[in-house]
Amino acid sequence: MCGIAGIIGRVDDDNRAALQRMNDAMLHRGPDAGGTWVSEPDERGWGVLLGHRRLAILDLSPAGVQPMTDPVTGHVIVFNGEIYNFADLRKRLAAEGQTFNSTGDTAVMLRALGLHGPEAVAWLRGMFAFACWDPKQRRLLLARDPLGIKPLYVARAASPDAGWSLAFASELRALLASGLLGKPQLDPQAVASGVWNGFVVGPGTAVKGVELLPPGHLTAFDGVGHTVRDEDFWTIPGHAPQQGMDEEQLAAILQDTLGLHLASDVPLAVFLSGGVDSSVMANLAQRAAKSPIHTFTLAFEEQELNEGPIARRIAGAIGTEHHEVVLTEQHFVDNLDAALDSLDQPTFDGLNAYYMSHAIRGAGFTVALSGTGGDELFGGYTSFRDLPVLQQWSRRTAWLPNRLKVAAAALASRMLSSSGGAVAPQTRWAKLPDMVRRSDDLLALYQMAYALFLPGFQRELLASDLVATLNDGLPAAMKAKITAETRARTPLSAISVMEQRLFLGERLLRDNDVASMAASLEQRVPLVDQVLFDSVDRLPEPTRYEPPRSKAMLRRIGLRGLDLSLFDRPKSGFVLPLDRWIRGGLQDAMDKTLRDPQAIAAVGLAPAAVERLWRAFLDGAPGIYWSRVWAIYVFVRWCHRHRVFR
Repeated sequence: MCGIAGIIGRVDDDNRAALQRMNDAMLHRGPDAGGTWVSEPDERGWGVLLGHRRLAILDLSPAGVQPMTDPVTGHVIVFNGEIYNFADLRKRLAAEGQTFNSTGDTAVMLRALGLHGPEAVAWLRGMFAFACWDPKQRRLLLARDPLGIKPLYVARAASPDAGWSLAFASELRALLASGLLGKPQLDPQAVASGVWNGFVVGPGTAVKGVELLPPGHLTAFDGVGHTVRDEDFWTIPGHAPQQGMDEEQLAAILQDTLGLHLASDVPLAVFLSGGVDSSVMANLAQRAAKSPIHTFTLAFEEQELNEGPIARRIAGAIGTEHHEVVLTEQHFVDNLDAALDSLDQPTFDGLNAYYMSHAIRGAGFTVALSGTGGDELFGGYTSFRDLPVLQQWSRRTAWLPNRLKVAAAALASRMLSSSGGAVAPQTRWAKLPDMVRRSDDLLALYQMAYALFLPGFQRELLASDLVATLNDGLPAAMKAKITAETRARTPLSAISVMEQRLFLGERLLRDNDVASMAASLEQRVPLVDQVLFDSVDRLPEPTRYEPPRSKAMLRRIGLRGLDLSLFDRPKSGFVLPLDRWIRGGLQDAMDKTLRDPQAIAAVGLAPAAVERLWRAFLDGAPGIYWSRVWAIYVFVRWCHRHRVFR
């Protein structure tokens, strides 16, 4: 796990300095080593400049240092992530007569790319973002893992006279630190996405002109930055494959996947929240280990959200060496500026992973496994239950005019939602009429179900000229991608893809990456794996999803040897007690920001609507949850912290 950066441009002091600034900005991603490499310039003086920050996980020797040059092909790589099947790839290349000086995964993938070209990207199983330079063809290949675990941000020069054409980095903040972007501008689509989702959906970013390379995608550039190849090397098929997987086969694949994720030359731990997914990780890891593994739980003084006691019982049943870290309100507030500064893009999530990651790193661990991804694979969210029910109801009442169905939904909404405040309740029940209007379009329905605000109040929150960018909270490219990947799937299967691509890919994975790397901790997510995804996708739907939200199959294959009654309790997310803390130690800072008209207007929001929302929250208005005001506050703070304005 590392940080990478690079530039295609003039090989001169200006670009060397810009590259170094990017590398320096990612020190937290790789405190063990840092280096740069510069190609021979062409006749115009142009070439490629590569930078790398190293967090040493595999092959701790100097042979694992990057940028790495392959002695056989001459290719040069900077790589962030882990290739879990590198031992098999090493054997495959050894059969071709290849030998290696390094015992790590980087040398293996570099040789494969050098000998077999971009086609070798599809051989890789893991989490990765890399840039590989071919000195003979003078081509730079960029690629990102299939499910988007590792980020890769790409910027194109606005002017042909800029002295550079392409820049990339593991973090958006590194590109901002480069100085190449001049005076960065806020992308209007990002403002609308932040209001709708609470985070910025890719491939766009908060900064105009900077994009995320899509998951499962590779792109190649010539020596002056012209695109010469651009394609998906892995995608989710638009229809579920033929069924051909049973429970025991999947159990073996899950155990094998977990085993691959345990490869490490440094100490390794497991996040244990007390839920099913993290308990599966801890249980399988302990069954594969020869000595007790270390598990960590974040606990709170607020007992209604404290999973410490149940996690302690589960750890005892599994037999791990357990650590409980209590996060107090005072510690949270005292370290909040550093935590918020770790966010690479505006997002209302990620802080729980930040505090947990620092605790694990402080205890001497460099790698931690997380159970992220189980809900998306096995139907753990309420969306798997509620959205198909709403669609079925709408179809059964197809004989009714749509206006009558919407009116009935509006009546139910008024009966089930309290109102009367300065801001109407921003709840799922309050959104029911708008969900009924969208019930024929599952993606639009999904987006409305997850929207932070009702459509009317979204429009009030945005500057008037940005309202047209709402578009269901999705950029056109993302909407087209998900539509293609779900076009012939059943509702449950389609919702799983939406959860994979949006909630997991655009929020959880991205937030967890920057939060853990802020502590120089590598977080691995065994349940986010293309081989496992393809295998689960071949399960019969009743086996995979029934009973609704229970993740019964994952329990059966992942919690073997444990008393399943430990998990017979209502599902609860791993969340901080932010509602209470916002009304306490955080209130003054948030009040100063959310009542500042100039600060609000500078980031494309409407000051009067933001202040009204904040006042309604403080007054305890019904249906105004902490996530609504927190999302707005973090968005405004991020933009001002990085001086990214309209």
